[in-house]
Amino acid sequence: MRIAYFTHSLRSCWNHGNAHFLRGVLRELKARGHEIRSLEPSDSWSLGNLLQDGGEQGLQAWQQAYPDLGDVVQVYAPDTPAEALVGEADLVIVHEWNEPALVAAIGAMRKAGGRFTLLFHDTHHRAVSDPEAIRAFDLSGYDGVLAFGETLSEVYRRWGWEGRVWTWHEAADTRLFRPPVAEGHREGLIWIGNWGDGERSAELEDYLFRPAQEAGLPLTIHGVRYPPEALAVLQRYGVNFAGWLPNASAPEVFARHLATVHVPRRFYREVLPGIPTIRVFEALACGIPLVSAPWDDSETLFTPGEDFLVARDGAKMTRHLSALRDDPQLREALAARGLATIRARHSCAHRVDELLGIVASLNPSPQPGEGAARREAVGGRGM
Repeated sequence: MRIAYFTHSLRSCWNHGNAHFLRGVLRELKARGHEIRSLEPSDSWSLGNLLQDGGEQGLQAWQQAYPDLGDVVQVYAPDTPAEALVGEADLVIVHEWNEPALVAAIGAMRKAGGRFTLLFHDTHHRAVSDPEAIRAFDLSGYDGVLAFGETLSEVYRRWGWEGRVWTWHEAADTRLFRPPVAEGHREGLIWIGNWGDGERSAELEDYLFRPAQEAGLPLTIHGVRYPPEALAVLQRYGVNFAGWLPNASAPEVFARHLATVHVPRRFYREVLPGIPTIRVFEALACGIPLVSAPWDDSETLFTPGEDFLVARDGAKMTRHLSALRDDPQLREALAARGLATIRARHSCAHRVDELLGIVASLNPSPQPGEGAARREAVGGRGM
């Protein structure tokens, strides 16, 4: 199958978490013999910031970790016609971090009889935090929506997508995210994440900075978009702020630390439960013990308390971190159980199986006009 995925960037993961998952999915699809193209605009905001932070060297980690994906990237000028970009694709997936005009143009091609299956991929909380930004997309020509959590799928159902939205969680690329071949020295805590535009500032202090300090565990943080006030908070708690880290380098950093922590953004805790960030999948795949701040695993993706520990408040987080500091057997048991769950249920290979099943459930060889006729028959009008 010829597959075209429209992303903001495959090459850059600078404040662009979708790149983590997409790399693993495209790598798996290519390994299975599919013809893959990843299309990204030449003016990618994420790539521009990556080059500003790290120069051309900032791309080295991606290039070294994913040599099999170098030839799938297609960079296009913003004014390139959609027809030239879609080409002869059988399956087209468009991520929500694309320009509305491009999203609409590809949908218009499908509605006019384009012989490809067309899916919209949503991996953000904007459907609840800024619904008008998502409603600005003209999805009337799309065959369906891939949403990265069941609560997000439910939002789309309310918008008229019943029967045409599928929950497609993120997952770990287990070719890259895996335990070290040989265990080395580990010490302290590691947290990889961005400041979050104020979405979890208090939570980071309550569930990460203060408990790490109280447990006497040195804490290193990698991330971007930390304003001066955030850096001042890190300094107050004695945190080692190490700046941006290429996602491809995360496994080797995980391998040097005793444990990590999950602090969900407020929207995922309060409005879109059941959606962990991809860092949870990646950390567990690397065999590092994880402790989570309060988070409702409403879709039973994991077994909280066994795959990872859960802290209901800051004091409990301090106790969990202290236990992990002092108990090698606890660390080993958590790491083994979390890793087993990822390998059994949450690798990119599992998600490719799911994607191919979704595509097979649609018309695999749509005829001109069939997509629009099917949408009219079920009363769908997009948004």
